[in-house]
Amino acid sequence: MTGDLETKIRHAPRGTGVYIMKDEAGVVLYVGKARDLRARIRAYFARTDSRAMIPFLVSRIRDLEFILTGTEKEALILENNLIKEHRPHYNVFFKDDKSYYNIRIGPSEPFPRFQLVRRPKKDGARYFGPYPSGTAAKETLRFLQTILLLRSCRDRELKTRRRPCLEFEIGRCLAPCVGRIDPADYQRLVKDGITFLEGREKVLVGDLRDRMNEAAEELRFEEAAAIRDRIAAIGETLERQRIVSMTGRNRDVFGLCREGDLTQIALLFVRGGRMIGQKTFPLIRLRAETGEILSALLQRYYDGIADIPDEVVVPSALEDGEALAEWLSEKKGRGVNLVFPKRGESLALVGIAARNAENALKNARLASDRPEEALRLLAEKLKLRGIPRRVECFDISNIGGKYAVGSLVAFADGIPAKEGYRRFRIRTVSGADDYAMMYEVLKRRYEKRENLPDLVVVDGGKGQLGVALAVLKDLGIEGLDVIGLAKERDDRPEGASVDAESPGKPVTPGKGEDRVYLPGRKDPVYLSRWPAALFLLQRIRDEAHRFAVTYHRKVKKKADLQSLLDRIPGIGSVRRKALLVFFGDVRRVRAASVEDLQRVEGIGAETARRIRAFLDTGQDMAATDIGSTHEQPGNSK
Repeated sequence: MTGDLETKIRHAPRGTGVYIMKDEAGVVLYVGKARDLRARIRAYFARTDSRAMIPFLVSRIRDLEFILTGTEKEALILENNLIKEHRPHYNVFFKDDKSYYNIRIGPSEPFPRFQLVRRPKKDGARYFGPYPSGTAAKETLRFLQTILLLRSCRDRELKTRRRPCLEFEIGRCLAPCVGRIDPADYQRLVKDGITFLEGREKVLVGDLRDRMNEAAEELRFEEAAAIRDRIAAIGETLERQRIVSMTGRNRDVFGLCREGDLTQIALLFVRGGRMIGQKTFPLIRLRAETGEILSALLQRYYDGIADIPDEVVVPSALEDGEALAEWLSEKKGRGVNLVFPKRGESLALVGIAARNAENALKNARLASDRPEEALRLLAEKLKLRGIPRRVECFDISNIGGKYAVGSLVAFADGIPAKEGYRRFRIRTVSGADDYAMMYEVLKRRYEKRENLPDLVVVDGGKGQLGVALAVLKDLGIEGLDVIGLAKERDDRPEGASVDAESPGKPVTPGKGEDRVYLPGRKDPVYLSRWPAALFLLQRIRDEAHRFAVTYHRKVKKKADLQSLLDRIPGIGSVRRKALLVFFGDVRRVRAASVEDLQRVEGIGAETARRIRAFLDTGQDMAATDIGSTHEQPGNSK
């Protein structure tokens, strides 16, 4: 199993959708659906799936693709579309290529009827569906015929019949075959049925409920139960299907997800009313408006393909939308609609595309964190002596020189090596001198020359890098790569920096972008074009910062406790501990009243008043006054 495949299995999305398994040549082996994609995929590779074909399938899998959907029903319909599109070898139970039921009605016919069909045609009729459940679709058809009393006979029978059939005798047909209903009245019933199938069934459902209640009050329980079942059939079969288009038009639906200056775009292909697949574009790293990015992508994408759909659906309005629509129409040879939906089916499809874009962006970031690729890029783009298998990063944390500490974090093959973490209390530096503090920490770490890393990273710019180089020179250590990693200051004017691919070529960075300083090079290097390397460096630097800040806060908290409670006259270690245990922290001790202080074990009324007086004035009491309490410091009495 390759590293890429292991990563995709480990980070499969937690959601409903479809998974596509491919071999080393990219051929689709199997298409399946799952309520929880991650659980289903892990079941394959954990050998907990008992189907006989699983060992043979798993042995050939080299790649996985996921398409998230809104509901399980959408996943089922999409699975069907993809299986018919790709005909995977291992989807043997779908070889009959059966389609789901649709309900057809031809409004232009004199006396149309609702009927079930599997494959819609371009014949001017209206089609509703598909309905994954054949039983529910048939029940819906029977329901429509029962409520609307439209004909159910074939066209030949309609034309040749001379007297009403049994359906008319039992009250389930209005006998249009013998002229018992006017064509205009019949068409009104047809329109009611179409309105119902379009999802506007509230009026009809309300009427059914009234009939059900009436039947129940008149003790006609069987009829009431039958009507109840029909109402249930509406909820089961007439849900809006976002995964398909009722119009049958060919559409491209774009979804977008942004995270900072990263943009991920996904495209859903809807052909003949069915979603047949998706495409995710390469991750875009660009500081620009969403509309500008989307417009540029549409132009580049459609300029190179011939299959332009009838409709292009985008997630946001485009300033040059009219011009783009004209351009697309000209390339296609007929009208192309560029749509920015605000409601309805198209907006739901955009939502599905956006979810897939979000999942793709997440996977892109995870892929960028792959240690082996990131380490290789670091060595290549920063011209290191070799792949930095062990990296150590240093950071300093202090407030105006107070409570100064340093941190060291170690990464082995791109993964934190906690046994190599170290923290340092600054001993030799007084005042706010970050350079001197960094010198002390680095010297203390490397003076024993134990377990030296391949790469040393210091959090900072040229100054910190210079300190690190000076320490190694003073200690006589050679052969270590050293870099400085710093953020661009917002108040720094934008200036020329170095492109890691072309060192002689200047680039203009955006504010806040991380920059890398290298020994002997004036301008910083930017790795934004290689996010794998940049994300790894950022992760290491952020971990060093977290480790330093955590230790700094611990030191400061301890010093704050000592600076206050240790100076209260008459309070020794036992009472100090009792105060902290009772109140929880120094802030609550400061806010405590005399009565509250007396509730602490070992604190009497007089001691409580003196503690309160000290907290109010911040001044120590005289030793003679302490003596008058007849309590010795540290006494737990």
